[in-house]
Amino acid sequence: MPVDDRRIHCRTAMSAKVKVTHERLGEFLFCTRDISDGGVFIVVENEPFVPEMGDRVSVQVQGLPIPAPVLDMVVVRKTIDGYGLQFDESVN
Repeated sequence: MPVDDRRIHCRTAMSAKVKVTHERLGEFLFCTRDISDGGVFIVVENEPFVPEMGDRVSVQVQGLPIPAPVLDMVVVRKTIDGYGLQFDESVN
């Protein structure tokens, strides 16, 4: 890992469809790029999804045989192609 990489959890590449709901911006469908014990990275291409760091969102994996749980997450990182979301341990 690079010296400035502060991640404490190993990431695993995983592509899944997730529904992300933001109180102000609305509901979106995105694909994940990776997941870890601490959170997930969502790929945002041409959607009008521009949250602020620290915003809370609800995330639910789509396409499973039964409805997945809805998890509360926090926006913690922005890159050129998406956002890093961290599990909100204060709620889940």
